Amino acid sequence: MNIGRSDTTHERTVQAPSGWLMLMIAIALIIGGVALLIFTIVGADADLIQGSQIAVRIVTSLLMVGAAIFLLNGLFTLQPNEARVLILFGSYIGTVREAGFRWANPFYSRHRGKAPTPPSESAGGKAVDAAKRALGLANLSTKISLRAHNFNSETLKVNDKRGNPVEIAAVVVWRVADTAQAVFDVDDYDSYVQVQTESAIRSIASLFAYDLGEEDEITLRGGGDELAQELKKHVQARLDKAGVEVEEARLTHLAYAPEIASAMLRRQQAEAVIAARTKIVLGAVSMVEMALRELDEKDLVNLDEERKAAMVSNLLVVLCGTSEASPVINTGSLYT
Repeated sequence: MNIGRSDTTHERTVQAPSGWLMLMIAIALIIGGVALLIFTIVGADADLIQGSQIAVRIVTSLLMVGAAIFLLNGLFTLQPNEARVLILFGSYIGTVREAGFRWANPFYSRHRGKAPTPPSESAGGKAVDAAKRALGLANLSTKISLRAHNFNSETLKVNDKRGNPVEIAAVVVWRVADTAQAVFDVDDYDSYVQVQTESAIRSIASLFAYDLGEEDEITLRGGGDELAQELKKHVQARLDKAGVEVEEARLTHLAYAPEIASAMLRRQQAEAVIAARTKIVLGAVSMVEMALRELDEKDLVNLDEERKAAMVSNLLVVLCGTSEASPVINTGSLYT
């Protein structure tokens, strides 16, 4: 038997009437019901109302108060950057995004399911879970925050492109863009964001080397904005299903794993020394070449090949040496 996948739910924005009008109607019904009940009791004591009329008026007053209580249950408030998903007996009606004091059908659900929590092994933990369920604290509200959220991932140990174990962590700034997808297409979008973000971080770490990649290759250490864009792209691809928009994603921690950190530090130091020496030698050779060319062009001194070799050797020693050179005055000849 083939089981088809359900279509993605998309948000429908609806308008909710102002709650002030319904509040005034409810107050009027309560006042009218109480007044009718009082007049009925007073009239019955004065024998001004017959027995059947008493029953009708009492029932009417109770219905008025009951209707007022029913209307009051539909009142709710929304703050700026907050929305409420309207669910009627399991059917999605729409999403209210307009902030303020609002009213909706009291039959609309106030909760959208149970929050997934790991089972507690201890007796105390089970008692706390049972108390939360009894008080409704484990229920997920139909109100959805549209504000920007920060998710700081834990430090994860993964292997980079070269197989070196590294520690990596990131911060992701996200917000709910489609409330219907966030509520109906995933179980709990908060947990979904956390799990999928960590999965994206592991994936991005395995695609790049920690440092010293090939020519023009992005590395984890020196990627900068390009790496941030790649991380954002990977996270967004995983969170599209939940109706979540990723605004920014950046690495907050990057280091070699402790077991190879000392060895990698020595390697980095050696590579830095080699790179520095390479630049020094290239600079020294260009300076020697310039000196020889200037001497030849200005015809200051005539040097044969052996004297040029001696001069090049001395200049390279001075320019490439790690300590201060001590000048030596030669009073003789190179050949004596």
